[in-house]
Amino acid sequence: MAKGIFITGTGTDIGKTYVTALLAKSLVQKGINAGYYKAAISGAESIEESDAGYVKKISGINQETETLLSYLYKNPLSPHLSARIEGNPVELEEVKKDFETVLKSHEYVFVEGSGGIVCPIRLDEKCFIMLEDIVKSLELDTLIVADAGLGTINAVVLTVSYLREKGIKVRGIILNNYNENSLMHKDNLFMIEKLTDVKVIGTVSSNAENIDYLCDPIKLYFGDE
Repeated sequence: MAKGIFITGTGTDIGKTYVTALLAKSLVQKGINAGYYKAAISGAESIEESDAGYVKKISGINQETETLLSYLYKNPLSPHLSARIEGNPVELEEVKKDFETVLKSHEYVFVEGSGGIVCPIRLDEKCFIMLEDIVKSLELDTLIVADAGLGTINAVVLTVSYLREKGIKVRGIILNNYNENSLMHKDNLFMIEKLTDVKVIGTVSSNAENIDYLCDPIKLYFGDE
């Protein structure tokens, strides 16, 4: 049975898409047929120019472009607002169907969220959908991507607390822009683990081409298989 995990971030522009691409790349390099999916993307004219297109290019995944996402909006706004302006609001059943299509043809699927975890996906007279509703609908655990620098302790702890409040499991944390020679970055890693009881499973130095895993990625994603 195919498996997957949901990638969220502590906010916008912390490198979630970049790290997601490296996560998928790490499995592709091990000969695993990894896939990618994102329910809604804002701020792109085409799939190729979007976050999804970037992940496909960098990771080397073997996947039809049109299966990478369900909803594409041109306005660089929260999905609920972009949909209000452009039409075509997110339907949960459509998201589930498209995700399952990707699952059927891949051993493992990385599902990327929009912005941070507190992200409105749809709000109109018919429906109210938050990002956590998509996570729950797809029955996925999460990985959190965070910047390694100043302020990350607060951002990570709040994100973990929110996910737990919503009944969503956090499998690990990845610190982006990590400098192993920085006392602050090392202390941030330590404090994050201490305050959340969640492991930092990997770090990514600035402009790195690979993730420095602090655990066995195969066991992380596939358990003891």
